[in-house]
Amino acid sequence: MLGRVNHIAIAVPDLAAATAAYRDTLGAAVSQPQPLPEHGVTVVFVELPNTKVELLEPLGQDSPIAVFLEKNPSGGMHHICYEVDDILVARDRLVATGARVLGDGQPKTGAHGKPVLFLHPKDFFGTLIELEQA
Repeated sequence: MLGRVNHIAIAVPDLAAATAAYRDTLGAAVSQPQPLPEHGVTVVFVELPNTKVELLEPLGQDSPIAVFLEKNPSGGMHHICYEVDDILVARDRLVATGARVLGDGQPKTGAHGKPVLFLHPKDFFGTLIELEQA
């Protein structure tokens, strides 16, 4: 069911500083900031040969990233995103095995313009998992 790793997401308290560190210190190619109000975040993608790193900064008071940063003020790994061929088939298979899909269970449009879902971290050894339709 799982395809390749699409990205690893890191929550950061200061997106400009994190972008500069990846771009200027590590020499990585980074995208322009992209606000995603429906997810409560602003994102920057660090482009790597084999995957991407997504830097997340809270957008608004109700951002889930703001809650994460309250517990982890320096930031840290937030989630890992895997590609799936068909997100609805993947969701139905996971739900049938007892996995919990966060939210209302319906895919939302993610940063890449593709459907995404998040799976409860308690079902996956403390790791929040995002699925993105390939």
